[in-house]
Amino acid sequence: MNKRTLIQSAAALALSIAFTGAALAQDKPLKIGVTAGPHAQIFEQVKKIAEKDGLKIQIVEFTDYVQPNAALAAGDLDANSYQHKPYLDQQVKDRGYKITNVGYTVNFPIGLYSKKVKSLAELKEGARFGIPNDPTNGGRVLLVLQDKGLIKLKPEAGLKATPLDVIDNPKKIKFVELDAAQLPRSLDDLDASAVNTNFALSAGLNPKDAIAQEAAKSPYVNLLAVREQDKTKPWVAKLVKAYQSEEVRKFIQTEFKGAVLAGF
Repeated sequence: MNKRTLIQSAAALALSIAFTGAALAQDKPLKIGVTAGPHAQIFEQVKKIAEKDGLKIQIVEFTDYVQPNAALAAGDLDANSYQHKPYLDQQVKDRGYKITNVGYTVNFPIGLYSKKVKSLAELKEGARFGIPNDPTNGGRVLLVLQDKGLIKLKPEAGLKATPLDVIDNPKKIKFVELDAAQLPRSLDDLDASAVNTNFALSAGLNPKDAIAQEAAKSPYVNLLAVREQDKTKPWVAKLVKAYQSEEVRKFIQTEFKGAVLAGF
């Protein structure tokens, strides 16, 4: 074998290895972070549809709201599906994440639950009320309570209201701030708690049994998030298309019967 032939053979081998490496990279499944419950159930359907378009997906479940964004920012996930835009905006502001919204998914009207009263009107003075301890979901609940006439907030409080923004509280409700995932368990100890629908369903609560519920129209539609550097990659468009398909819409309507609403 002469020198020229040897060089050509080496080049061909290197090219072959490069193509093999590219193929392996494409075969590596996308890791999608979700919270347990409806987000995970819906993504099982998305996975089936995405596979028809050449996407392989590995679903990674989380039990809290903090880790999915941390894992995405660190590169341990390719995307996540569990949060609404006000929460993502706050996370980006507080933690400096380079994460962005690439498509809307579903809406979970937050519910107010109790094992001790059957209506908000039955809450006694000094009642202990559980709310999520993150700024956006906590504020979301306070806005619901204001809408129901239980409290009044500072006009400038906006979507991120906290108990410190309460300026009128006739029943002297005491707010207990807990991790959102813990709120279903708090119902044994507190007079009432606000529970995000995904955690309510996971805990066996029926949204129809909520003593009050957020209005269907709200700024809290959930979304698909990816790192900013990935937002224009072809797989992102395919993933959004699979999620926002008619098959997924029908699954949401059939499976959750109004407890979860398609937001696309």
